Amino acid sequence: MSTIIYPSPIFGPVHSRRLGISLGINLLPADGKVCSFDCIYCECGFNEAHRPTLPMPTREEVAQKLEQQLQKMAAEGQLPDVLTFAGNGEPTCHPHFAEIIGDTLRLRDQYCPKAKVCVLSNSTMLHRQQVHDALMLVDDNILKLDTVSPQYINRVDHPNGTYDVQAVIEHMKAFHGHVIIQTMFMRGNCNGESVDNTGEEYVGPWLEVVRQIKPQQVMVYTIDRETPAQGLEKASREQLDAIRDRVIAAGIPCTASY
Repeated sequence: MSTIIYPSPIFGPVHSRRLGISLGINLLPADGKVCSFDCIYCECGFNEAHRPTLPMPTREEVAQKLEQQLQKMAAEGQLPDVLTFAGNGEPTCHPHFAEIIGDTLRLRDQYCPKAKVCVLSNSTMLHRQQVHDALMLVDDNILKLDTVSPQYINRVDHPNGTYDVQAVIEHMKAFHGHVIIQTMFMRGNCNGESVDNTGEEYVGPWLEVVRQIKPQQVMVYTIDRETPAQGLEKASREQLDAIRDRVIAAGIPCTASY
């Protein structure tokens, strides 16, 4: 099993399938994983296997390191297309997430005004008003919604603590369209149970909720790297294309990454 633990607080730039040349901002410790989910497909591995010993980077450290990297990239003539909050877990878990977003927007405007600021989130902290308000300020507010089935979420995403998918959906609606929904589709089995969410049982209800949320875009994708759980399989190109086409038919832009 191969996993990826990202440097902190800045990593890359890397080439993203969906975002272009991305400079990563990791608000989690550099030596482990901190996440409110423990997904069986996470490229960073399971939480238990990567308990950090280092603290989260401070707000000041994030701003300092980001400015240094942007200065370096500007000098080299290679500015990023996007500044992406991602890394070793859930970025909105950081206690100063909102303030860091403000710092990042200021530095973006100063050094690379054409770049977008993007947050990849699993949607578990949307109930925090300061998180909601900060996400309203970024260009791409990309929120995970793998399914609307609580049983599937518990089987695949393994939330830590209470997770109410209906409450999460309501919080997504509260962005009034300023949201991009990201959904992982896959096949296979884990611990003797199917993890296939490509069939109508899952796609139909998910699509109905997507219509209700009215996002600016949907991103459907499948497994791209080695996973910590065994028995998982990529969704096929045909399956992703069919789901993408149904979203587009509902009047919502959608991309598929294979």
